[in-house]
Amino acid sequence: MSDKSYYVTTPIYYVNDKPHIGHAYTTILADVLANYHRLLGVPTWFLTGTDEHGQKVQQAAEKNGLTPQQQCDQTVVRFQELWKRLEITNDDFIRTTEDRHKVIVQEVLQDLFARDEIYRADYQGWYCVGCERFFAEKDLVDGNCPECGRKVDAIQETNYFFRMSKYQDWLIDYIETHPEFIQPDFRANETLGFLKTKKLQDLCISRPKSRLAWGIELPFDKDFVTYVWFDALLNYITAIGYKRDDKKFNQWWPATHQLIGKDILTTHTVYWPTMLKAMNVPLPKTVFAHGWWLTGRTKMSKSLGNVVNPMEMVDRYGVDAFRYFLIAEMTLGQDASFTEEAFIRRYNSDLANDLGNLLSRTVNMLGRYCDGKFPKIGNSALDGAPEKELWDTVQQAVVEMESSIDTMRLNAGLTAVLTAVRKVNQYFEIKQPWTQSKEGKTEEVGITLALAAESLRVCAALLYPVMPEKMSVLRAAFGLGKPDPKLLRTFGVIKAGTAIKETTPLFPRVEFKNEEEKPVNTEPVKVEGVITYDEVMNVKLRTAKVLAAEKVEGADKLLKLQIEVGEEKRQLVAGIALHYTPEQVVGRTIVIVANLKPAKIRGVESQGMLLCASIGDQMKLITVDGELPATGAVVK
Repeated sequence: MSDKSYYVTTPIYYVNDKPHIGHAYTTILADVLANYHRLLGVPTWFLTGTDEHGQKVQQAAEKNGLTPQQQCDQTVVRFQELWKRLEITNDDFIRTTEDRHKVIVQEVLQDLFARDEIYRADYQGWYCVGCERFFAEKDLVDGNCPECGRKVDAIQETNYFFRMSKYQDWLIDYIETHPEFIQPDFRANETLGFLKTKKLQDLCISRPKSRLAWGIELPFDKDFVTYVWFDALLNYITAIGYKRDDKKFNQWWPATHQLIGKDILTTHTVYWPTMLKAMNVPLPKTVFAHGWWLTGRTKMSKSLGNVVNPMEMVDRYGVDAFRYFLIAEMTLGQDASFTEEAFIRRYNSDLANDLGNLLSRTVNMLGRYCDGKFPKIGNSALDGAPEKELWDTVQQAVVEMESSIDTMRLNAGLTAVLTAVRKVNQYFEIKQPWTQSKEGKTEEVGITLALAAESLRVCAALLYPVMPEKMSVLRAAFGLGKPDPKLLRTFGVIKAGTAIKETTPLFPRVEFKNEEEKPVNTEPVKVEGVITYDEVMNVKLRTAKVLAAEKVEGADKLLKLQIEVGEEKRQLVAGIALHYTPEQVVGRTIVIVANLKPAKIRGVESQGMLLCASIGDQMKLITVDGELPATGAVVK
């Protein structure tokens, strides 16, 4: 983890409607990351805000009988109030209607126009109001927007264009030589696939006022306003002093993590880097695209009317429980499902039964067996095998939580902490302090309860960035304030004689009086990047022996293989010719997908697919360990 500085941003959110769970998730994620870095003493800056220009805002204002500025002023409050309610600790909140942003946008436009990075031209194409983007006809899907599926409008008009196409080769090279720039890595592959298969077009960065009046006026042509994305993306640098405060700007830029939803990947990994390149500004270190929250099998969206209202969940179950669920439930980069039933299940299991119950047990027994005072323990407290095993588990949670921050696998870090919590509950069952007390083993009781409390102290510190309010209550029970990261690996921090503070249940169990109160369960969700056991079993992997091989005519990368699968002979085409000569593969036992539908590749039929492993430019055939008596063996 860098000790220089940490700058994290969320997308800025449209003010055409109230915030939903997607907004809440990205902002809570940024807050948790910022809190962890602050806890570890890293100078941190956390930016969020609102995107207040563009056609969607203008249309929302017209629908509500407001001016666009009134629409912005009324809606932005909903975001600001929700962030306070969700305990969001952003250092700045930028609105794109603020002068500090608008004047810099105009200066950037003027500079790019003066250097011929922006030019005027006529345009004819298809426009999606929802995405506020132009698309070529070949990119449409069934005549609709390829991104959101909405209807598109045919538009012919004069506009200004940013010479984005000239940076295509540079951007491909940058992404390939900076693997940390787009994360997770499969999102980088998406962007590279787009850049390598399509000719990058110049970006239309204006809208005529005759069609759209709500935007930042172009400084070199007062008949046009700025395209909302060109305006919005600049917020990440205008908020930290670009062109106004060099010291502040240089302290925080390049951003460490720019968090986005996967639906705005192209704007942040194609538009944004090419804009910065043209401006001679360094690129952010990492653009991290997380998945969508789903209901059933469908993405949550305002247009579908299936969004979860964060305010309602907070009112019902508490802000810290809501924050915990969102971070614990989603594997960053993949989609995740939100159902109230899943929320309650995790709430009762992790928070009520495990963490909350452990605090209650520990505090109650300290009151009963130690007169409500923290016991005095010696240096031998960790000598016993159960004690050492428990403390090692707690320390492993420290290691895994810190690692999860660097690798953006926060859910795995939380799993490690809850494993430690459960280990304390198991430790109680092993040591049975209630029995120790009956037998007059005062010193043993003290060690048992002190170790449990010390373990809780560390776990609460690790959970503090996610659940600051509840973990403050937990730590206060042992006379502790805000966590000190330097003490995470130290045993014996709670002072002997400290008065133990009784607490109400941290997370009262959610009980239902009758069946009608239970949330309706939804069907299992197809989560992106995850397959089921049945799907795995449908893939038939078999061993095969290569009998003959030759190059496919006119194809540098392809080999045509004659293979033996059990008693069956097959032909298979494989893209391995740059890595293996025909002579090198003949006689090898390989692994194939045997039930793949046959396909023609360069006019040659292929009956299956062989498996390879690759890293960078290297590729290796997947083979079996040792000889098998026959080909066609099932691979498990």
